[in-house]
Amino acid sequence: MKGPGEGDDAHDLRSAVGASRDLSSLEDDGKSASPGGDMDSSVPMCSPNVPVPRFSPTFFDRHPLVCDALKALENSIIYFRGKMVGIPAALDHSSGALNYDQVFVRDFFPSALAFLMTEKPEIVKKILLRTFRLQASEKRVDCFTLGQCVMPASFKVLHNPVTGSEKLSTDFGGSAIGRVVPIDFSFWWIILLRAYTKAIGNCDLSQREDCQRGMKLILSLCLSEGFDTFPTLLCANGCCMIDRRMGTYGYPIEIQALFFMALKCARDLLKADGDWKIYIALIEKRLPALTYHMRSHFWLNHEQLNDIYRFKTEEYLYTVVNKFNVIPESIPDWLFDFMPRKGGYFIGNVSPGRMDFRWFAAGNCISILSSLTTRERSLAIMDLIEEKWQDLVGEMPMKAVFPALESHEWRIVTGCDPKNNPWSYHNGGSWPVLLWLLTAASVKTGRPRMVKIALELAERRMGKDEWPEYYDGRDGCYIGKQSRKMQTWSMSGYVVARMIAEDPSLLGLISLDEGKDMNPTLSRATSLPSRLFPDPPRYTPADNPTSLTSICASMVRKRFRPFLALFRMRKHFRCLTRVNLLGIRLFFTTIKCTSTGYSLSFSPRF
Repeated sequence: MKGPGEGDDAHDLRSAVGASRDLSSLEDDGKSASPGGDMDSSVPMCSPNVPVPRFSPTFFDRHPLVCDALKALENSIIYFRGKMVGIPAALDHSSGALNYDQVFVRDFFPSALAFLMTEKPEIVKKILLRTFRLQASEKRVDCFTLGQCVMPASFKVLHNPVTGSEKLSTDFGGSAIGRVVPIDFSFWWIILLRAYTKAIGNCDLSQREDCQRGMKLILSLCLSEGFDTFPTLLCANGCCMIDRRMGTYGYPIEIQALFFMALKCARDLLKADGDWKIYIALIEKRLPALTYHMRSHFWLNHEQLNDIYRFKTEEYLYTVVNKFNVIPESIPDWLFDFMPRKGGYFIGNVSPGRMDFRWFAAGNCISILSSLTTRERSLAIMDLIEEKWQDLVGEMPMKAVFPALESHEWRIVTGCDPKNNPWSYHNGGSWPVLLWLLTAASVKTGRPRMVKIALELAERRMGKDEWPEYYDGRDGCYIGKQSRKMQTWSMSGYVVARMIAEDPSLLGLISLDEGKDMNPTLSRATSLPSRLFPDPPRYTPADNPTSLTSICASMVRKRFRPFLALFRMRKHFRCLTRVNLLGIRLFFTTIKCTSTGYSLSFSPRF
């Protein structure tokens, strides 16, 4: 893999990962999480178990780019009536402001992490409270009034030079491109509230009535009953980081991963008494269902791809394999070359008759941090990134979406969007802000060499290029055609990545453990007819200890215990085998193993 430079500056990721590991304290070949990577569920939420260290002056001397980025972030803070309210999206005044002079919750999140890691929590606290208070503002889009639960998409301070007064102008999607309310802002707010609580070590802010009420409003909207048949959230195009028409309507992976993470954070932050118990119960009910759905239907690896390739269609009833009636011919050709034998990822979208097989970086990295994936699958995602480093990272970490939509598909899906040309912006462009997500996921899965290489790639260009918003090109070689410079989340994304690499215990601010309740117990639905799934016949010697079958089964258990132990290792399979025992031939037609024992169905012959 060629790096930004040539010759001696080039890097090969595989050889680098296989080389001597100078950060061996983090690396454990995927067998253990990094220090501070997972929050121990036995530790109270409000205990200061994520100490924020004071970085020594030598750290800033060694990384002057961090110093420059932090100074730019502090100088960009916006004040309203003498109080801090946020940081604008960009500081580039060379072209029209558009909405880059506004404060976005999504864009502010990495900046908030940077302030928490440098012992400036007061900035984060004031912005959390200001954003929540704006939730009570009137929300109108044309003639329609939005729900009380919706968080603001962005806001800005308006100055009246005549009267010298100031007021906040809030946007709930009515002036956004596409007029779409961003769903992810509410989830980022809850996740940031949890990070703030972990950083300062007490629950004073999260236990306030207004913050509790804010979480209640968000949860009441997300967990309300409707016509949904899935535990995931149905979304429109442009409701997340991919804020333009890019075929993300339905159930995009980024929203589902954020939804899962926000539910777990809210469960830790909500009071366990009074009316809040209802919402905790709703969360406990939704989490296992959401976990099972995502792990069962969104996960793709080589074996699963082969199964989809062989799917039958137009199946009916409850025993079907192709539950969403996906047509195998809809599998894109690029996927067969892209999918390695080792590795896997969460695909972009799953809905009736449709699977979006594209790679979405934010959704997969958030899935690792929130433990939506299992430990093994988290490692598989990182294996995929390592195997496809040139495609997914290239010369600037990292691509938001892969591959890019091109030709006729680009015209149909994006509506000929000139900003989303192939390998530009969200359509295959490289976004430096994703560096902090890649770093956090790599540290959690024990891949420090990957972190080191990604940081080196970013440091060679970002400061010199004046912190652009995104890069264009298949390898991320060129500053984006419409990219704004001095982008605040590009700065803060780099700062957070560098600090996590320096002190992995900071990962505890944004990383969640898997939890015992994330492995749901599956059982037959009570609404299904029992004739479709009859309970398997179960042999109990106590029912008839003198019967021939009782004697035969007892002898098999005693003399062929190792043989039966092999069957217990599998949940269910059928076989046809013959055992000769004292002149009796036993034909086993079905062996079913359960958590409480096994059942046999056989016919004795002499």
